[in-house]
This record gives sequence, C-alpha cells and structure tokens, in this order.
Amino acid sequence: MYTSRIIGLGHYVPDNVVTNDDLSKIMDTNDAWIQERTGIKERRFAVKGTEDTTSGMGVKAAKIAIERAGIDKDDIDFIIFATLSPDYYFPGPGVMVQKELDIKTVGALDVRNQCSGFVYAISVADQFIKTGMYKNILVIGSELHSHGLDMTTRGRAVSVIFGDGAGAAVLTRSEDDSRGILSSHLHSQGEHAEELSLIAPGMGKRWVNDIIKDLDNGEEDTSYFPYMNGQFVFKNAVVRFSEVIMEGLLKNGLKKEDIDMLIPHQANLRIAQFIQKKFGLGDDQVYNNIMRYGNTTAASIPIALTEAWEEGKIKEGDTVVLAAFGSGFTWGSVIMKW
Repeated sequence: MYTSRIIGLGHYVPDNVVTNDDLSKIMDTNDAWIQERTGIKERRFAVKGTEDTTSGMGVKAAKIAIERAGIDKDDIDFIIFATLSPDYYFPGPGVMVQKELDIKTVGALDVRNQCSGFVYAISVADQFIKTGMYKNILVIGSELHSHGLDMTTRGRAVSVIFGDGAGAAVLTRSEDDSRGILSSHLHSQGEHAEELSLIAPGMGKRWVNDIIKDLDNGEEDTSYFPYMNGQFVFKNAVVRFSEVIMEGLLKNGLKKEDIDMLIPHQANLRIAQFIQKKFGLGDDQVYNNIMRYGNTTAASIPIALTEAWEEGKIKEGDTVVLAAFGSGFTWGSVIMKW
C-alpha cells in the first residue's frame, strides 16, 4: 500500500483589494460591524474582463505548486478541481486547467462540495494514489464569488463575507509511511441543504427561463444570489468541526496536544477561535487569514496551507490537520504527517 504526500503548494489572489470601508460606500454596513461578526478586514475581488476567472486563478496557483514540487507539468497524471463557481455551468474548470497548462490528455474531475471541497478533493486524490492508480495528482481549489454577489444592503449579510482566490497542491506517491496523509473523514447532512445555498439557476426549482420571465414581468428575484441562515450555520459548524477533528485524531491514536498546525476552512474567524479555544491550541498552532481574504470557500484551505508553509509555520514531521464545514451540509477533516 502506497501513501500520498503533498510535495508542492501554491496560491494566487487578485491584486484588487476591497476593504470594509469600500463596501460601506455601496451598502449600509461599516468596518466595525463586519469585523465584529466575521473577523474580516478586507478581501480580494477579481476585475471583470481579466484572466482572473475561476480556472484562470486556478492555473496560476497550479503553476506555482508544480514548480515547487520539482516536477514537470507532464508528470501530472490526474487533475481534481474543487469549486462552487465554475467558469461555465458545464463543462467544469478541471478540463480548462488541462488545456491551459497544456498537459497531456489526463483525466479531470470536478468536486462540487463548496466549503469542504478541497478536503473532499484531497481525500479523493489520496485514495487514487494509495491504490496505485495515479502517481502525481494536481488538486486545486478556486473561487470567483464577487461577480455573483448581491452587493446591496439587502445582501450584505452574505456579500461582505466572500472573496476571490485560488490554491493548489501536488500530491505524489510515496513508500514512506512515516510521512503523508494518514486519514480523511467525510460527512454530509442534506436535510439542511437550503440553509446555505444558491437555488437558481437549477433544474429542480428555478431555471434560467423562470428567472428571465419574472424579470420581464418586473418581479424581484433573489433566487440567483446565495442565501445563508447565519446563526444556524454557525451553531452546526462549531459542533461538526469539533467532531470531525476528534474523529481524525482518534483514528490515528493522536490527542489534541499532538496537533502542530490546524488549518480550518476560513468561514468565520469566530468559528476558528471557538475551535482553537475548545482544543486548547495556541496562536502558533492555528493558521487564519480570513481577515485578509474573506471566505474563499474551496480555495480557503489551500491558500492558508500555502501561506503557513511559506511562513515556516509547518515543518517536516509536524502533525497537520485540515478541517472544513459548509453548504450541504458537508464537512470533513484530513490528518497528515508533514
């Protein structure tokens, strides 16, 4: 049985910085209100008409990860792309990355698990490698939220939270079982699907024709903007984060004290702080960057993981935990030895 380990990381965020004060000019909000509830100070928004599309940002992050991995792009055997904001309704952005990187005709898989997308994608890559099917897998999380948010006072509870960006990792096969991914743990609870969702366009309830008809009739329609029941999501998140982290630790005979670095999905700084306190972790054991980038959904963990590694906060032999919770509800964790 092989093991898989990360050998290259990269991230990319647009140059365009949007502060809380910038948002206060277009909606009824302010810096104190946003920071108190989310911990966010600023985020990055892609400029329309540039190369900063979902797949475009993913490609930029991937190039960095591949270079750092010390392999050639043609050594990539498979691509997994996690996002909720693809360039097209279909096809997914995985094939766009294959095209833009000019990689031979390898398989490309898209993962639609929103905030837990990167954790799910890493889990899939890990299994493909452990079974011997592939040797080098490129995993990307990328999101372009800003072009689809309700940037008015009506939508402020959601719109102030999100930002754009991408992160990427290269996983490779290894026979050294003292390093790499130890286990992954995935869960879902579909009964709460509409508590954090974007309903339209969707085949089941409201398709494009329905939206156009209502707009032509002068009716107000918010079904194509994301909705979040904030308090309900928060309450579930803190419970599921704790459960799935403990599940991973127990699976590997580890204790809370064994965590060297926790990289939580950057949904809300208050959630991360709650988990940090519950697990008794110091500031040097948890990495947060939501204050600079907002919630970048599937991109949040790979961006944070890359920055933590770049800053020397993750060292060889460290026990690193990735954990995420989000729309679906879906949640998961990955335990690895760096």
